[in-house]
Amino acid sequence: MKKILLLSDTHSYIDEQILKFARQADEVWHAGDIGDLKVTDTLKKIKPLRAVYGNIDDKDARAEFPLDLKFTIENITIWMTHIGGYPNKYNLRIREEIKQNPPKIFISGHSHILKVQYDKKLELLHLNPGAAGKHGFHKIRTMLRFEVDKSDIKNLEIIELAKR
Repeated sequence: MKKILLLSDTHSYIDEQILKFARQADEVWHAGDIGDLKVTDTLKKIKPLRAVYGNIDDKDARAEFPLDLKFTIENITIWMTHIGGYPNKYNLRIREEIKQNPPKIFISGHSHILKVQYDKKLELLHLNPGAAGKHGFHKIRTMLRFEVDKSDIKNLEIIELAKR
């Protein structure tokens, strides 16, 4: 079993609230729009990090992190990308591939809107942790945490951080 902290859209912002939850996780996953790499460098010092770059990320972030990250953890297939859409409105870039080979968990960021939605057609769980940073239109900074245990996703929690 692994405890996962999922965040996105930090836009160069990291604070003690984020770090507190990172310390409680076994792994931290960042779904893009990192901004300054000090964010991911700080997270990597605390816990193992998996991340993708987002549309605002520069050449340094793009050199370090992929556009799409596909991996398996505890028998659960994961696909993480920054701009992915959501059930019935997947981004055109990924639409055919996700239909052909759906993961058990599909993660995207970008919208700054926290969303947890089950896609009945593709039998996958879509997760968007909202935005943990202060840049954007969101009013509350959010993240998600959950556990992966063999083939199960357990104890999914919404974390509301301070208002931006």
